[in-house]
Amino acid sequence: MASPDFWQDQAKAVSVGQEASDLENEVNQWQALLKETRHLEELATMADANEDNSLHDEIEKNLADLTKRFEALEFFVMFSGHYDANNAILSIHAGTGGVDAQDWAQMLERMFIRFAERHNWKVEIIDRVVANEAGIKSSSLLISGRFAYGYLKSEAGSHRLVRMSPFNADGKRQTSFALVEVIPELPEDDNIIIKDDELEIDFFRSSGPGGQNVNKTSSAVRITHKPSGIVVACQSERSQHQNRELAMKMLRGKLAELQQSDRADLAASIKGKHTAAGFGNRIRSYVLQPNQLVKDERTGHESSDVYSVLDGDIDEFVEAYLRKKL
Repeated sequence: MASPDFWQDQAKAVSVGQEASDLENEVNQWQALLKETRHLEELATMADANEDNSLHDEIEKNLADLTKRFEALEFFVMFSGHYDANNAILSIHAGTGGVDAQDWAQMLERMFIRFAERHNWKVEIIDRVVANEAGIKSSSLLISGRFAYGYLKSEAGSHRLVRMSPFNADGKRQTSFALVEVIPELPEDDNIIIKDDELEIDFFRSSGPGGQNVNKTSSAVRITHKPSGIVVACQSERSQHQNRELAMKMLRGKLAELQQSDRADLAASIKGKHTAAGFGNRIRSYVLQPNQLVKDERTGHESSDVYSVLDGDIDEFVEAYLRKKL
């Protein structure tokens, strides 16, 4: 039987091979675009020199196509962060608003799953705590796909929902919040050093529906990183070993994000401006009643098609955020 190290090496080889293939494909697209642009430029120059208007429509059509392809490729240039090409671990926590907030957290979970599906990314729920009455208290998703973190890092922060509450007998308008955290999935050889004596590891029984081992064996894992106070948990797999590996991935990602935040805070303090991050940092509002509007507080980007947004159509919001960060 092959050793665990063998399978890890195989997985790394597949990952490196896929990354090389993705980069080669991207380079080929740029080279094809450059070649076609030069050909169109020559055609336009020739038509102008000969005062030949018969090619005008063809040139305009090809130019529009090249422009569209350029803008699509240009979008990926915005992913210049160190971890932007990595998979993402996205966590959702119900906040202020009681049962409405728990229902809102589940709505956001669905929105991000649908968004991932639109991009043909793989989604795995690695930890989920179901609320008693409705919705969820928290959920963590491992979203695997190229640039998943580059896209989804824009979603970190507090999301606000305003609607007529289905859980309120008086039908009053209710405001509720959910916090979204996004961290990159890091390879084990990344220079995030975690010492064994810094960890407190607890095993407990999985909760929620699904699987014959649920509530029967203590396969779920909770890891506390004592120096930082960061706590991560995973209960999606049947074995303690698999859950521990996933939990360690979450911990490495959170520590990497903490390092980046510390550097950003230091830079901001030197500049004399600092905005505290936290649950109060509202990034987007979703208003269902009386009018319908989704508005990003950071970019000002808006959409009145609320239900399409909640169905995962958030690309315009992501792009607006990335372009503003340039």
